[in-house]
Amino acid sequence: MLTRARRRLVAGLVALVAATGGAVVAAPTAQAAGTTEYVYSAAMHRNIPVRIVDGGGGSKPTLYVLDGLRAPNNTSGWLQNTDVDDFMVGKGVNVAIPFGGGGSFYTDWDQVDPKLGVNKWETFLTRELPAYMARKHNSDNRRNGIAGLSMSGTSALNLASRHPGFYKAVASYSGYPTVTFPGFTQGIQLSVAEMGGDPTNMWGFFPAGQWFQNDPFLSAGNLAGKYVYVSSGSGLGSRYDTSVDPTSADFNPVKFSQMVPLEVAASVSSQMYIGRVALVPGVKLTTHITPDGVHWWDYWESDFKQSWATTFRPAFF
Repeated sequence: MLTRARRRLVAGLVALVAATGGAVVAAPTAQAAGTTEYVYSAAMHRNIPVRIVDGGGGSKPTLYVLDGLRAPNNTSGWLQNTDVDDFMVGKGVNVAIPFGGGGSFYTDWDQVDPKLGVNKWETFLTRELPAYMARKHNSDNRRNGIAGLSMSGTSALNLASRHPGFYKAVASYSGYPTVTFPGFTQGIQLSVAEMGGDPTNMWGFFPAGQWFQNDPFLSAGNLAGKYVYVSSGSGLGSRYDTSVDPTSADFNPVKFSQMVPLEVAASVSSQMYIGRVALVPGVKLTTHITPDGVHWWDYWESDFKQSWATTFRPAFF
């Protein structure tokens, strides 16, 4: 349960993030491995571009990698800001990175949204895309993992908990897996609204609707026997970027407002979730809560590679 002080902290962070639009700073575009293929979603009535790194050979595992709140429709932040696709070449694993899904929380929405349209991402990620991967890329649909950052860190843990028979491993980097906790519910609603969506079209009116059914904290018991990785920074500075340090001569208040509050909230949420999932029998949990770290790709790229070593590879092989 959140203390009163923590509730005030989260509420303040949510207000600050909403005021700044939860924006992110532009980064150089990385060279992408793999191919972009178009996978038809009958549930969403459109083709979804997916960057696929084929693991080669016969039947193999598949790792699904999700983008953040502002996921563009024609690429992925993972391709723009990291070398994760190149890193996964030769690992004997299919990697599928869907484009789009901005503001959707990669879930099946209750209603069509006037701005964000038809969102049936849970159906796409657990049925339609896996069927395509099996047909075109020899995915065995038995050894599956899912990873996400920020918005989709929440989504990855939610999907893994809702479909424990499908996923063997899951990783969340700077996610918010305490969906129905005070402050975090409002943060999710504001995030969807910032993207132009109506959050009541997603899971209905809180506390009714499907909110509690999509809270990874509440469904953590479903991860018994699974490999789970959870990471976040503290938000208190970055070893990569001194401009987010208020004591630095090159302090940038705009970047600070964009990259620090989100990570402080992710740290609070992730650590509460860790306390819960650590009690699940048989869970194979790896955590990486660092004393520094802001809401940015340098950390997520590093955490992804660590999660490959500690979580996905041992779950798949």
